[in-house]
Amino acid sequence: MIIRLKDGSQKEYEQPMSVLDIAKDISEGLARNACAGELNGETVDLRTIVSEDSDLNILTFQDEKGKLAFRHTASHVLAQAVKRLYPDAKIAIGPAIEDGFYYDFDMEPLSREDLDAIEREMKKVIKENPSIERFELPREEAIAFMKEKDEPYKVELIEDLPEDAVISFYKQGDFTDLCAGPHLMNLKNIKAFKLTSSSGAYWRGNEKNKMLTRIYGTAYTKKADLEERLKYLEEIKLRDHNRLGREMELFTTVDVVGQGLPLMLPKGQKIIQTMQRWIEDLEDNEWGYVRTKTPLMAKSDLYKISGHWDHYKEGMFVLGDEEKDKEVMALRPMTCPFQYYCYKNSQKSYRDLPYRMAETSTLFRNEDSGEMHGLTRVRQFTISEGHLIIRPDQANEELKRCLELAQYCLTTLGLQDDVTYRLSKWDPNNKEKYLGDDEYWESTQGQIRDILVEQNVPFTEADGEAAFYGPKIDIQAKNVYGKEDTMITIQLDCAIAENFDMYYIDQNGEKQRPYVIHRTSIGCYERTLAWLIEKYAGKFPTWLCPEQVRVLPISEKYADYAEKVNRELKKNGILSTIDNRSEKIGYKIREARIAKLPYMLVVGAKEQEEGLVSVRSRFAGDEGQKTLAEFISAITEEIRTKTIREEVPVE
Repeated sequence: MIIRLKDGSQKEYEQPMSVLDIAKDISEGLARNACAGELNGETVDLRTIVSEDSDLNILTFQDEKGKLAFRHTASHVLAQAVKRLYPDAKIAIGPAIEDGFYYDFDMEPLSREDLDAIEREMKKVIKENPSIERFELPREEAIAFMKEKDEPYKVELIEDLPEDAVISFYKQGDFTDLCAGPHLMNLKNIKAFKLTSSSGAYWRGNEKNKMLTRIYGTAYTKKADLEERLKYLEEIKLRDHNRLGREMELFTTVDVVGQGLPLMLPKGQKIIQTMQRWIEDLEDNEWGYVRTKTPLMAKSDLYKISGHWDHYKEGMFVLGDEEKDKEVMALRPMTCPFQYYCYKNSQKSYRDLPYRMAETSTLFRNEDSGEMHGLTRVRQFTISEGHLIIRPDQANEELKRCLELAQYCLTTLGLQDDVTYRLSKWDPNNKEKYLGDDEYWESTQGQIRDILVEQNVPFTEADGEAAFYGPKIDIQAKNVYGKEDTMITIQLDCAIAENFDMYYIDQNGEKQRPYVIHRTSIGCYERTLAWLIEKYAGKFPTWLCPEQVRVLPISEKYADYAEKVNRELKKNGILSTIDNRSEKIGYKIREARIAKLPYMLVVGAKEQEEGLVSVRSRFAGDEGQKTLAEFISAITEEIRTKTIREEVPVE
């Protein structure tokens, strides 16, 4: 047989060979570092026997798929250690994930001390370096095998497989687990690992199932790489919006209010208000939108016309019971059906289009409790929503303009380099979930694809991520922990006008169906705030800061002058405060730095006599003395232009 290697070379063998033996034939060093193989495009175990002409790539820890095999083996070491220390714990699933692994157990929650004890037991397992063996069983024997071990979660997983399935297992010393693999040949290369955290996780991600204990960890071949990773994890904890936003008193949550219902505190709401006013003025004055205000709820009839009742009811808050009540209401999960009636309020001609409607919309979505997190996944949120009613010939130009507006907003916020673009398509294997036929979806998806290509926007494509009525451009971003969320979306809808009998009169006096573009310019304000907290570690650009300047009198003698300075700042629209406490000036400066303020104005005898202020900033430290007029001119220009000044380390 001929084995074609990644570098284009070939190896010829007279008899079947394992992937590992082929690796040894190539290089003993390669075999020592091998984690798995890629055989004809499929990731396989090193134990796999190759018996025919094939393409083969030996995967090491330097390859992403090699890392996954390495870390999946580490997850089995974790499970083995847990079963030794907690024999009654039941094992669920333990995959490798980006930058690490986790394993779910049916057991009591764990403390940091518990995790440390499990780590010590893992080290013992690795030191023992038990042999790792793969074997297979028919489905019924596999079920009996796991029932004998009293592992109900594994039994459930096997029972979900086809009756004729052959089930693979990995035996690692005194521990055996249901597993498709691949795994390392032995444990000696797992030289550096750490259990990073523990949390709750519903079995199979369903809140109706039991809450399990999930243990997260990571593993490397070198201690130095692990230390670098742990240092990075400590750094990103400092940027975690859920922690930092609470510390900075931007928002909070209260159990009696409810999960996914954050309370925006004055500082956080000031940031959202600043963004909201900016977006509304931008859309209305520069991008040609008209503004609407529509109800927070509607009768179920509205959602039945739009299709949301059939396609989205599970994600809605329904008020009433269809079997008992004459009128059933629901809180709105989106604004589009409301704005359609704003459009229909008067007859439109082809000259009136595009008709661009915008609204600062408060929406409600019944998210699963296990999905909610800080400000990024909530049950009530506010969005810069808009719907454009357009002629078909206007679709390309208006989609480009929506994309341009979104990119302008991202650039102004300093977020343009932190996003990726996705063409979200329908799932052709589940056509019943969508409006329209194959031709409709191929046409609309192609239209969006062409625009992204024409605009030189790099993008990926994803099946099953479209709205039920049309494909989308989704602008994606990751939080500090690597979880991806959709921040901004632009959707093309060529079908919904029929449902609402929307039309315009063309140049021949005939009724025609318009297209609809659903879009956001900045997305969800709460999610954007979370993104900004993590991007800037709480050190927001001056124009977004809820407190832009703090006036610091050196002593009480200069309190009146400080008040005069503060009044002048406020008169010019600058968000300023005074620290009048009887504290030393060094202490006040440190407090202002901790609060991540852009500017401090220190005032004392000379400043009072000469009408000056001593400027200290987050950007350049001591900027020296300036007249108050000079400072006001500079900061108001910085705020007006939404300048993002580069941070300079301050001693």
